[in-house]
Amino acid sequence: MPRGDKSSYTGKQKRKAEHIEEGYEKRGVSKKTAAKRAWATVNKQDGGGKKSGSGKASKKSSAGKKSASKKSSGRKSARSKSSGTARKKSAGRKTARKSTRSRRSS
Repeated sequence: MPRGDKSSYTGKQKRKAEHIEEGYEKRGVSKKTAAKRAWATVNKQDGGGKKSGSGKASKKSSAGKKSASKKSSGRKSARSKSSGTARKKSAGRKTARKSTRSRRSS
């Protein structure tokens, strides 16, 4: 398969790329650059071509996306905890930093 061949993409992906390309062209981007950006966007969103034989396992890519979303949701919940907990943690860190600084200077 030559470079740039779009046969491994589904019809939906091709339509998506065409729509994105039109949007870039409306903004004044050249046709060639718009096409490159559109396909790069489709690849980033969908993980490349989805047709069978394209070398991608569809189950594998969806599992990666689920685990990534779980990680980020965990981070959000940690941030939303009470500020008192965060203050205690940061106070301990500042103390540790001060003690290491005093050791370095002496």
